Amino acid sequence: MQNNFQPALTEAVYYILLSLLHPLHGYGIMQNAEQLSGGRVRLAAGTLYGALNTLLEKGWISALPEEKDSRKKEYIITETGKTVLKAEISRLTSLAETGQRIMDMEQEDNEK
Repeated sequence: MQNNFQPALTEAVYYILLSLLHPLHGYGIMQNAEQLSGGRVRLAAGTLYGALNTLLEKGWISALPEEKDSRKKEYIITETGKTVLKAEISRLTSLAETGQRIMDMEQEDNEK
């Protein structure tokens, strides 16, 4: 039996992948992650570029060909990255649903 276990993504990686559903350069990713997370995720340049290198190695994102006069490298999520992102969204949804169900049962027990 094959193990398809995918460890939970960090919040930073989650927002980086979400940001790269459309091509973006590093600074754009930093801004987008902060906006999408409501200010919770603020990526420092070193953290971002370390994460981007790891995501490139895993094949979850790819670097787009650089335009001739541009110094900004753009990245985009790959199909593998989208699969990982969908799995994480499913995992988070399941966590939230389970937590809500348990909280609702606890509330019902307390009202008896």
